[in-house]
Amino acid sequence: MSAYHFITRWQMQASCEEVYRILEDVDGLARWWPSVYLDVRVLEKGRPGGVGKVVALYTKGWLPYTLRWKFKVTEADFPNGFSLEAFGDFVGRGVWTFTPAGEGLCDVVYDWQITATKPLLKLLTPVLRPAFSANHHWAMRMGEQSLRLELQRRRARTAEERAAVPAAPGPSIFSCKVMTR
Repeated sequence: MSAYHFITRWQMQASCEEVYRILEDVDGLARWWPSVYLDVRVLEKGRPGGVGKVVALYTKGWLPYTLRWKFKVTEADFPNGFSLEAFGDFVGRGVWTFTPAGEGLCDVVYDWQITATKPLLKLLTPVLRPAFSANHHWAMRMGEQSLRLELQRRRARTAEERAAVPAAPGPSIFSCKVMTR
């Protein structure tokens, strides 16, 4: 079976509103989380609040393969979280939840339940499940690091402060400079 279930937990020095706004801004994903998001395109804007938004993604992790998939926002509850339905190289559901965790902290949980449909992943899951799982965990660690940097960037008061924020980690060493569709 090529089904996966991942739960990722981050704690951010941020309000839930800040985290929500960054993650809902899909147009910025390739800029602030470039290790994973190689190309992001909004296909349908959806209703005010984001429900119905459809996004096409070209992504990768640490391993030398890419994924083409889309998601549709199915629920949005600002600033507490949102849900999406994934389809393409994998199908399933993702739920982002944001919970205040004390003074200036936000607990972020991503519950990701998917089934790989990309032929290579389906074929190799029985043998390479631990590697594919590690690939996902690497991608989410890069997301956590990149989100922290994006929060710093957005809070910068001057161009000099913004320029002092390090660049987000880029794609893994297995990534090609030229990506083809």
